[in-house]
Amino acid sequence: MKTEKLQKEMPEIARYTRYYEHDGMLRAYANRAMFLAVLFGVIAFGSLGFAIYVRIQPPTVIRVDKDGNAAVVGGGRQNRASQLELTLAAQAASPDATASDSVAPTDLEGKAVVRRFLEHYLSYTPDSAPRNLAESLNMMTGNLRTFTMNKLRDDDTVGKIQQDHIISDLRIRSIERSKNGPWDYVVFGVKEVHKVKNGSEATDRIVGQYNIRLVEERRSEFNPSGLLVAEYSEKQMVGERDNGLEQRSELDK
Repeated sequence: MKTEKLQKEMPEIARYTRYYEHDGMLRAYANRAMFLAVLFGVIAFGSLGFAIYVRIQPPTVIRVDKDGNAAVVGGGRQNRASQLELTLAAQAASPDATASDSVAPTDLEGKAVVRRFLEHYLSYTPDSAPRNLAESLNMMTGNLRTFTMNKLRDDDTVGKIQQDHIISDLRIRSIERSKNGPWDYVVFGVKEVHKVKNGSEATDRIVGQYNIRLVEERRSEFNPSGLLVAEYSEKQMVGERDNGLEQRSELDK
């Protein structure tokens, strides 16, 4: 009776197993628990060692002198590379930096200025002509800007563009550095001019050569490249008509 009572109280899976099977399961559980205990112990000791290592490191002190140059003082991990990086960063961020401290414009920046100027000055629609011409004027020096504004006003260029519904599209083929000066460029491009007059549409396709001379000025948020257009001229190479857009300033020579 006692044996039957014990068998009823035991789980169903235990009633059909032998004693050595129970012993094997217990040993497997014990081995697994021991492995997890050792693993967590190693992780705990590793975390404790890393915390002690970080705690004993000396603090990093950055000294900034009167000129705004930053330098790392104290600490055994100081090196010349990091100190030089901090010094250059402080000089670049200094608001009192003069024009001599800035980097000179590159040839890539010069070509970008030339492309942007021509695309604004020679590509327009009746609606965008005032805005495009204004942006191109802002890229010129003071003398060339005055000269160009007077010419545009005398020829009533904007009025003619809107009256004849002129659409101009310039496609630049190449931008090359000229040997005449350090910032002289020669640009070859194709300009297509569409106009409507007396109810009929006319299209002029002109292959032209554009000569542009740039000058350097101080970099600013309004002129990040530090380059301005000082001289501009256009020479027609292939085409049926000359639209009279050639202009050359003798004031900046």
